[in-house]
Amino acid sequence: MANTFLKPETISRTALGLLRRELVLPRLVTRLGIDDFRGAKDDTVNVRVPARLTARDYEWRTRTNPIVLDDIAETSVPVVLTEHPYSAVAVTDEELTLDITDFATQVLNPQIIAVAEAMESALATVIEGATYAAEVDYAESDPTAGSLDSPFYRALVDARKALNDAKVPAAGRFVLLGSTVEAAALKENAIRVETGTDSALRESIIGRIAGFTVIGNVQSLSADFAVAAHSSAFAFANVAPEVPSGVALGASTLFDGLALRWIRDYDPNYLRDRSVVSSFAGAASVEDGESGGDPANVRAVKITFTPYTPA
Repeated sequence: MANTFLKPETISRTALGLLRRELVLPRLVTRLGIDDFRGAKDDTVNVRVPARLTARDYEWRTRTNPIVLDDIAETSVPVVLTEHPYSAVAVTDEELTLDITDFATQVLNPQIIAVAEAMESALATVIEGATYAAEVDYAESDPTAGSLDSPFYRALVDARKALNDAKVPAAGRFVLLGSTVEAAALKENAIRVETGTDSALRESIIGRIAGFTVIGNVQSLSADFAVAAHSSAFAFANVAPEVPSGVALGASTLFDGLALRWIRDYDPNYLRDRSVVSSFAGAASVEDGESGGDPANVRAVKITFTPYTPA
């Protein structure tokens, strides 16, 4: 199928902004790159989880018993490169000569965005499918009641307590909201009072609430999904493939902090160029705790959302 390019004489040269979602998730979690994976067996890196010890109390002034020696028991979470998203486009001689005025804008940018969004989706799938040691409830209140009561704020306080009890560091905590949960939270009068001015709502960040950086409208997550987490709760691996020596053009690049590779060559059998953008990626939930005897993520708390239903 041929590509469709609008020629300059038929449209204004001032193009509309390319519709794309904001890439949020890879910036928030633990990142692994080429230095971690080069030479790694089975394309796997084991993320070290530090051991925890509890201090003992020794007898005062007497010396009747020996001290007790504890064992250091570190654990690890495997992060595996499993995804190879790519975007390949063929550009004919006619298109390259007559239709395309800016190759980077019209061809390369849409390819890069497609691959970057695919990588974030892989991380979102891991976040939504993780096993969480703790869950809290957020039941949407009647948005017409005008009350200063805030079920959303209470849910974040409960999530904060769960993370505190698990000894998760206070710095680096955030909350991710799907679009439906974000809409419910922003309708609460108490949230509007706390976030204050419109400047707190710029881009995706709603504000700092109950010790969390609250990020709304995370478009890679389901609309009714929400989670409170620490940056160490999830790990994301991303490596740009090497540029092969057999292609005419090629480069590694970064887009929104994601590593990608672009190669371009010519297909003489069909008299066309081929532009290919690709990357390697993988993600894991750091489930170093337990829930009912099974491994679970204690560094994040799932927020179970119930929408308001008028009586």
